[in-house]
Amino acid sequence: MNNIIVFCETDECGLCDISLELVTKGRQLAAELGCRVDAIVIGDKVKHLADDLFKYGVHTVFCAEDSRLKEYLTLPYTHIITEVLKEQNPQIFLTGATNIGRDLAPRVAAELKCGITADCTDLRIADYVNAAGKKYDKILMQIRPNFVGNQLTTIASPDYRPQMATMREGVVSKEPVANPVAGEVAMVDTSKILNDGDFAVSIIERQIEARQCNIKGAKIIIAGGYGMGSKQNFDLLYKLAALLHGQVGSTRAAVDAGYADHSTMIGQTGVTVKPKLYIAVGISGQVQHTVGMEKADTIISINTDPDAPINKLANYVIIGDARETVTKLIEKFSTKK
Repeated sequence: MNNIIVFCETDECGLCDISLELVTKGRQLAAELGCRVDAIVIGDKVKHLADDLFKYGVHTVFCAEDSRLKEYLTLPYTHIITEVLKEQNPQIFLTGATNIGRDLAPRVAAELKCGITADCTDLRIADYVNAAGKKYDKILMQIRPNFVGNQLTTIASPDYRPQMATMREGVVSKEPVANPVAGEVAMVDTSKILNDGDFAVSIIERQIEARQCNIKGAKIIIAGGYGMGSKQNFDLLYKLAALLHGQVGSTRAAVDAGYADHSTMIGQTGVTVKPKLYIAVGISGQVQHTVGMEKADTIISINTDPDAPINKLANYVIIGDARETVTKLIEKFSTKK
């Protein structure tokens, strides 16, 4: 049918945020292509979630229900999605760049013998001309940070369908439609797809560690980079964050240096955030980090280097020593009543 299909992840609370973000993006792409956006939901007793998806413009929800599918399992999820995609022949298939999406998407791509672009920060529709001069109309442009260097890469896969991409959480706002769609639920007959071999691996017990910080939803983030110089200096950011009722973030370089915990990492290999205020301390501003914070409402850079790339993104720039500047800010806000 050449529509766009989105795989929607669920948890104990219902649809995950990334699912609604992807549906919103899928709806925007579908408007440019003149098609519609559909969704796949897999789990135990998940049919009712279709009503939420209709509010976001989804027309058809392909629903696979089975008590054994309550928790994510690689093989059955892969086989169900593959069969739905073979039957529906969508032009685009999207999943989240989550732990589940990163496990699932390449397996589905291998089954369908098509390409996939992982960890996209943007998706667009545009015409494309290949090296041989052949023109393709309205192809999915998949944009992601390059592995090396301070640049973004645009990838196209014009000759294979579906065009597949995983997209990072938080780069698109979830936006319901003004008038919910009168959609339909298409139940997937799992008995015709799955066999006992698909459940050779089972989940015996789940142990979930409580989240130590809610950096994704923070309104104020004080983030430190390798330029903080030491863990002792980095710890000053926690004092400032407490005074501002914010959270502490970090770059990968700061995490690798042992200054900060991995859970605070922002960027290509961390989380994507959109706070009201982002204070970048000792951060150079390589694209691997900025893709995770560039949509902050207000950015303040504190850096000794006036030519640091982060300064081009910043609304305000303070040229100065990280430790000295943060210490002065702590003193200022500590005395403020």
